Amino acid sequence: MIMNTSVNTLLQIHTMFSKLPITFRERVCEECNWSFPTFYRKMRIRDEERDGKVVLALSNAEKTTILQLMNEVVAQADNDIKEFMHQ
Repeated sequence: MIMNTSVNTLLQIHTMFSKLPITFRERVCEECNWSFPTFYRKMRIRDEERDGKVVLALSNAEKTTILQLMNEVVAQADNDIKEFMHQ
């Protein structure tokens, strides 16, 4: 992510951070084959007990994928911040 040095620095940093949750949501939806409404619904539900059995809000595969995507998005943000700092 190359930032324009003629633009307000505060605006550039705010824009960079504002894109993080959007990028994360888009990546999760793409990898898990979810719509945006499904993403937000899955965020609200919790593990619960029904008839003596625990019903998980997310499968183990979904959890693994989401954690991997979090790491990728954070790593990209870290790279973008380092690049920004060396302008």
